Amino acid sequence: MIALSLAEIASVVGGQTHDIPDTSVQVTGQVVRDSREAGPGSLFVAFAGERVDGHDFAAAVVEAGAVAVLATRPVGVPAIVVDDVQRALGALARHVVERLGATLVALTGSAGKTSTKDLIAQVLRTKAPTVFTPGSLNNEIGLPLTALSATGETRFLVLEMGARGIGHIRYLADLTPPKIGLVLNVGTAHIGEFGGREQIAEAKGELVEALPEDGTAVLNADDPLVRAMASRTKARVLLFGESGEADVRAENVRLSGNGQPSFSLHTPTGCSEVTMRLYGEHHVSNALAAAAVAHELGMSADEIATALSEAGSLSRWRMEVTERPDGVTIVNDAYNANPESMRAALRALAAMGKGRRTWAVLGQMAELGDEALAEHDAVGRLAVRLNVSKLVAVGGREASWLQLGAYNEGSWGEESVHVSDAQSAVDLLRSQLRPGDVVLVKASRSVGLERVAQALVEGTEGEVAVR
Repeated sequence: MIALSLAEIASVVGGQTHDIPDTSVQVTGQVVRDSREAGPGSLFVAFAGERVDGHDFAAAVVEAGAVAVLATRPVGVPAIVVDDVQRALGALARHVVERLGATLVALTGSAGKTSTKDLIAQVLRTKAPTVFTPGSLNNEIGLPLTALSATGETRFLVLEMGARGIGHIRYLADLTPPKIGLVLNVGTAHIGEFGGREQIAEAKGELVEALPEDGTAVLNADDPLVRAMASRTKARVLLFGESGEADVRAENVRLSGNGQPSFSLHTPTGCSEVTMRLYGEHHVSNALAAAAVAHELGMSADEIATALSEAGSLSRWRMEVTERPDGVTIVNDAYNANPESMRAALRALAAMGKGRRTWAVLGQMAELGDEALAEHDAVGRLAVRLNVSKLVAVGGREASWLQLGAYNEGSWGEESVHVSDAQSAVDLLRSQLRPGDVVLVKASRSVGLERVAQALVEGTEGEVAVR
């Protein structure tokens, strides 16, 4: 974080200082909420959770070098006491962002946010110092913590914004006002909470509404609900996609034998060839979004193409490909799942597995509400249509819907099987996998199927620890 005195922080967050001998002492390190990350010069934010209360670690973090604790009560060590720690954290982030002088890029969408954010960061950091959201810390706590990790040298701050309801993105954009706002797509992720795609579009569009007149809204020309957001912003609009009307577009999209995409990148200032290291055609849209942001920030088509061609996956369990010594390929895409990302992963599996035997190890897609039965059934049917060799549906009711969809799609469905848990899936795969097979593992985060992928990669013979 940029250096701030405890007195200044207390003023910004509206807090009272307690047990601080000298309020001119500065926070020069990270702002952290995990006591294990506290170090010299840090500020520890004490959240009180259902199982763990951060206030209980106050003495330990100060001993580790933290300058003070942001808390809701005195803790016997230097502290700034506020009524609401989360709101205080947000106020501090807003204050720091206003002082940074960095260009703030925010992005949202139903699918592909984290992969696209990672691509944007990898492209922009070839131009100037860049700070970006780690993993998927895109909520009212993770976003301000990321913003506070920026320093005086930071020139680009790339923030992923998630939402589970109307008003969430508006709140995040108020904490960290963006100059460039990117909306990837409007799908069915969390549709059970929102109530419909129109409500999801309403929530995602809050990002472009927050942009200033001299800002830029980067919108997906291939998604009608996103493209329509142009009417909701006073900022300039830049379109990306495969549509001929897109300002930044892809032509001649093709896949290598192992499923890695290549395409011709066209921008308003030139064109260049991109060959990606990532797997799956869906990454073309993510790459175009990143290219549009980079173009807006002054990078040439050649610079963008080079950076995209060198970019890899920065976040775990997202199309993470491992080649085992015995020739089995494991694709760990188990961080999360929704209907759009599940379809994209299955298409990537089909492309990667041409001429090989393919396995789709799939579990529940959460938070689909009344659409859950239809969406799980549709994914099972798609696996059949893509000629995936074997479907292993893991879990309870939703998994049974996956298996039933595959079975009802045609005779191939007899190659599908429903197992109760991750250990059963591992046992089945260990007994039937053979050299050359390709295995995709994917489900919502709550299912924990990454443990299946890890067990297969490690080749362990013991039991899998499953939550």
